[in-house]
Amino acid sequence: MNVTVVGSGYVGLVLGACLAESGNDVICVDRDEEKVRELSRGRIPIHEPGLDDLVGRNLDDGRLRFSTDLAEGVRASDVIFIAVGTPQGEDGSADLQHVLDVARGIGRQMDGEKVVVTKSTVPVGTALHVRAAIEENASHPVHVCSNPEFLKEGAAVDDFMKPDRVVLGVESEKARVVLEDLYSPFVRTGNPILFMDVASAEITKYAANGMLATRISFMNMIARLCEAAGADVDLVRHGVGTDSRIGSAFLFPGIGYGGSCFPKDVKALMRTFADLDQDGALLQAVEDVNERQKALLLDRVVDRFGADLSGRAFAAWGLAFKPGTDDMREAPSLTVIDGLLERGAEVRAHDPEAAKNARAWWGERITYCETNYDCLKGADALLIHTEWQPYRRPDFERVRALLRTPAIFDGRNLYRPQRMQELGFEYYSVGRPAVTERALSGASGREL
Repeated sequence: MNVTVVGSGYVGLVLGACLAESGNDVICVDRDEEKVRELSRGRIPIHEPGLDDLVGRNLDDGRLRFSTDLAEGVRASDVIFIAVGTPQGEDGSADLQHVLDVARGIGRQMDGEKVVVTKSTVPVGTALHVRAAIEENASHPVHVCSNPEFLKEGAAVDDFMKPDRVVLGVESEKARVVLEDLYSPFVRTGNPILFMDVASAEITKYAANGMLATRISFMNMIARLCEAAGADVDLVRHGVGTDSRIGSAFLFPGIGYGGSCFPKDVKALMRTFADLDQDGALLQAVEDVNERQKALLLDRVVDRFGADLSGRAFAAWGLAFKPGTDDMREAPSLTVIDGLLERGAEVRAHDPEAAKNARAWWGERITYCETNYDCLKGADALLIHTEWQPYRRPDFERVRALLRTPAIFDGRNLYRPQRMQELGFEYYSVGRPAVTERALSGASGREL
């Protein structure tokens, strides 16, 4: 099948490469000429495991190409995906300017009947606006559909090639047949293609992310309760997660969610509730809990070392909002490190992938280290923001020898408090008893 994907950002690039991998001829259209030149050389601007190989292979085989020519893409294809950005507006709503600009461009260039699919994350009702924008500029029939994406950064290629489900909002038999044929190679193991009306498909994307964000904030709220009551959130999590009605996914406490999806989508869903005069108070609570949680490590550093951090240095392991990506949008590390810098501290940071994006945020205000151990020498404490694999089992003797103060503030609960006390570390995690300076000195006294 001939397919055009308009927008070569994260979603569009994964979509185009994966559709080409399944044998389709795909044109990815983007107005950024430099990006198109780099992509045409196989140079990927984002870190996503497996994507560079996929793009390179399909470029070489001629099934994938990149262009700035929307007219060429529209006329050469039977199916056109809109995968441009929907940035957050000042009121929290999704800005549809780019989506509707593309829709008008498609309408002007159509030379026959087309299936147009919104892949961008858009609020309910957007397909009606897309249809109107196309039909204002076109004389040929158009079938406007919704196909929300459910890609996890760091696992996007696998998520697309082996989806839990494919959600398709269609309103014509022709669109149903075309999209079922396009997606059938990805559901051969029996996972479903879920056909529904377009409005339901548009809501499904926001509902899914809203539910996942709610689980995260709920567990972080429970973690704070555990700390106040002297309980252990890991034990509570196991007790809750083994209930078959609940399950264990997205119940890990931490320092909040970030990235390009959850924060933006929760706000956009709240805006949709308000626009339709419905009560979205639960989502406001989810967002409020998350914002407080992002500052947790900073608050604990201030409790331990005081509000004036002049002359102190801190090591930071992890900058990206999650492992497997270089994405720092809405990352908790931004809140923590900005707060440290404002209080006069020096920060030395390591992240396997996000250093380039970190430089765009902080410039030379922090030190970027080649290895995670390079950050530690003479630091007053280690702060862990991201659960990259190399941080999970470090050489603790080396860590303790390098730190000025043997203190670890762990925002991802990578280690066991009892083990850290045995190793001689002050240890502050999320929802579990802290190993304080006093507890550490008391343990040393008992050993003597």
